[in-house]
Amino acid sequence: MRILLAEDDSVLADGLTRSLRQSGYAIDCVKNGQEADTALSTQEFDLLILDLGLPKMSGLEVLRRLRARASLLPVLILTAADSIEQRVNGLDLGADDYMAKPFALSELEARVRALTRRGAGGGATIIKHGPLSYDQVGRSAYINDQMLDLSARELGLLEILLGRTGRLVSKEQLVDHLCEWGEEVSNNAIEVYVHRLRKKIEVGGVRIATVRGLGYCLEKFSEARLHAEAAEAGNAGNPANTPASE
Repeated sequence: MRILLAEDDSVLADGLTRSLRQSGYAIDCVKNGQEADTALSTQEFDLLILDLGLPKMSGLEVLRRLRARASLLPVLILTAADSIEQRVNGLDLGADDYMAKPFALSELEARVRALTRRGAGGGATIIKHGPLSYDQVGRSAYINDQMLDLSARELGLLEILLGRTGRLVSKEQLVDHLCEWGEEVSNNAIEVYVHRLRKKIEVGGVRIATVRGLGYCLEKFSEARLHAEAAEAGNAGNPANTPASE
């Protein structure tokens, strides 16, 4: 998930950026309303965290312009504790949620999870793919109920591939979703992330196909393959089902 944070308080912005990156989100940060409006006009994001008290262009104007472009991007507004009128105006202009400063990081992260889930269609929080399951809220993955030890980048990569099962995802798309502006990430680095993720999930028969020169595809998991592997495992553990030796 890629988030745009529009916040002119550098201390708060740095804290939010570090916290959300540790949770596996790609964060782009801007410090005034003009930069926010430009970013929203030229890039795709999964969530906007918007301080209303921005210089150069107010957060309310940024929000008004965003909705005037018919964008359905989820928006979480940040306001001063006593600015009830601003909160009302923000919600009237199409904000999805708000938080009054100061706030607990844990609560903000919970609201971010809820809004990004809503922006993705409000579907189930657990994505199933054969023996693999991915918890979008807890940001954790399991193979046959065994938790996988995945880095934040590997979790982000898995989430992108699961959202496009059976479809090609280019390296450029992976860079766009996993990395922030100005972050130098080479195609070789993407290959390393895919290699590490592949080693951890293919033990369960979940396969990432490489389309040389184009990108990657998480193969659809066949129910027939799942049943065959289960039967094979059962036969291996039951000597009575193995052929007698000559």
